[in-house]
Amino acid sequence: EVQLVESGGGLVQAGGSLRLSCAASGFTFEDYTIGWFRQAPGKEREGVSRIDTTDGRTYYADSVKGRFTISSDNAKTAVYLQMNSLKPEDTAVYYCAGGDDLPPTGLVAEDLYDYWGQGTQVTVSS
Repeated sequence: EVQLVESGGGLVQAGGSLRLSCAASGFTFEDYTIGWFRQAPGKEREGVSRIDTTDGRTYYADSVKGRFTISSDNAKTAVYLQMNSLKPEDTAVYYCAGGDDLPPTGLVAEDLYDYWGQGTQVTVSS
């Protein structure tokens, strides 16, 4: 059974940091791309970051570049999203997703991902 389980969300003040984790199981982790998405209340879900676990290439949305860092631990089949200098506009439910055979570059549409976690809430207070 494929599972993606996010953790690490919470409430933090603006300027603070959080580290999200995505624990993956049930598929060949090294063959997959793992992406982080977020959905704020009343807004569409948007891509935040992506990592290709085969070669470590990473991609970020412009809104988080320089503040967020995505990384993977293939031995633990986990992906992390280190979020620094958080802003109130980062408040959202954060999801990780897994997909294979994705286009080779950039953040890609969510419908190209095969598997999704249940999400973790991140709230940034001003």
